[in-house]
Amino acid sequence: MKLEGACALVTGAPKRVGREIALELARAGANVAITFRSSQADADHTVDELRSLGVEAVAIQLDLRDRGSIAGAIRELEAGMGPIDVLVNNASYFEPTPFPTEDHGGWYATFEVVLHGPYHLANLLAPGMLDRGRGSIVNIVDLSAWHPWPDRGAHSVAKSALLALTRQLAVELAPSVTVNAVAAGPTVPAQSFDEAQIERLARRTLAGRWGEVADVAAAVRFLAGSTSVTGDCITVDGGERWGHVRERFGD
Repeated sequence: MKLEGACALVTGAPKRVGREIALELARAGANVAITFRSSQADADHTVDELRSLGVEAVAIQLDLRDRGSIAGAIRELEAGMGPIDVLVNNASYFEPTPFPTEDHGGWYATFEVVLHGPYHLANLLAPGMLDRGRGSIVNIVDLSAWHPWPDRGAHSVAKSALLALTRQLAVELAPSVTVNAVAAGPTVPAQSFDEAQIERLARRTLAGRWGEVADVAAAVRFLAGSTSVTGDCITVDGGERWGHVRERFGD
């Protein structure tokens, strides 16, 4: 699919990986809408960067935990920018969800953002994509889609389900719309990480270092424009998925 002149929506994209994905799609000539939940200043700055690349860009506040606001956000975006051709479900929710527990709020919030939000967005945008005979959906997952993480059960299960949803939607929307995933490894350290945590995560990859955000964005750009790849996942994690093998058996 030709990205030049297309319209892309990237959720959770005022900064970090989402921002770079939005910029990469803009470099390919796509007009880009981004969503943000609370980072208004970062979102405005990213929109300025996008527009400097010669494309249309807009930021809209959207909390995927509020299902009622999703349809309104899509109507607003398409009224201003036209039909959405590319959907990138990048927004995530990451907080401890130990088990067993008496507080289930984190579990449900995680699923609203990571799984149900992408489901409802795809459901709203797919009819138009099918009518136009083209479209692409790219879901961002990570290692937890395969490997459970202690105290992060909601995130692990939701990302695994998002990967399953990727395959399901690829079947449902074929042949006009491609649906794929990108599994990102360590790219941008959280502000709360100390040097020991950053080094430990680097050692956990086969590459022995943190990955480049640009590589994740490039994978998304490739999948967004591809008509030959669907129902698949590109892993961009520096070998994080297999790092435990080297750790277990030695170099």
